[in-house]
Amino acid sequence: MKLRSLLLRGRSTGLTPAMTARRSALPAPQPIDSTPIDQARLVVLDLETSGLDLQRDEILSIGAVAIIGNTLQMADQFECTLLRPAHRASQATLLHEIAPSEVHAGCPAEEALLGLLEFAGRCVFVAFHAGFDQRMLSRGLRQDLDYRLQHRFLDVAELAPMLFPEAARKCSTLDDWQQHFRLVNSERHNAAADAQISAEILLILLHRAATQGTATLAELNNRLVLWRRLNLVRSSGF
Repeated sequence: MKLRSLLLRGRSTGLTPAMTARRSALPAPQPIDSTPIDQARLVVLDLETSGLDLQRDEILSIGAVAIIGNTLQMADQFECTLLRPAHRASQATLLHEIAPSEVHAGCPAEEALLGLLEFAGRCVFVAFHAGFDQRMLSRGLRQDLDYRLQHRFLDVAELAPMLFPEAARKCSTLDDWQQHFRLVNSERHNAAADAQISAEILLILLHRAATQGTATLAELNNRLVLWRRLNLVRSSGF
């Protein structure tokens, strides 16, 4: 109850009583702890947005896929376009190709975000350049659900160069890593397709981590912390 009271601050929202009950029933997120990686639910997430401004732009589309037991669960996916009545075409439309008509016919934001959280369940989120997705999702949940995001995120854009340093000099974008691992994604900048290709890359990364003796979520995260520190030292010239 203490955690739930922190998550739900009681501000008036557009939620129905049934949706409020669903929100209250959401499980606590998966902590980064001694849980074996192959026993954790990892939800690979991709968001398509109206732009890159973390304060003003909005989530337009969500794609997510689950990995359990180091297996991509093809039947365990989430995809949704959000209703944004005021949305207009912008420069970002050229990338994600989500027409304003699709957005105007989308799912109400509170229902879409609640559906995502129910799909995610007790998970760790994973994304490529996770910081952006984490901040956009956090803001959306706060505004539309009055919900404080507590889920931990792992970043494929950090895991890939850490585990494949031999490829890091030539690979930085999702397209680069996709090509390096010879994976196919015919619908780039589509949330569901990008979530799936990120998940396929993650499976390759987790396999290498396992062969190197990294077995738990905490061990993987501790390696990332050390890797970041070493990169900081190198970039400082020491």
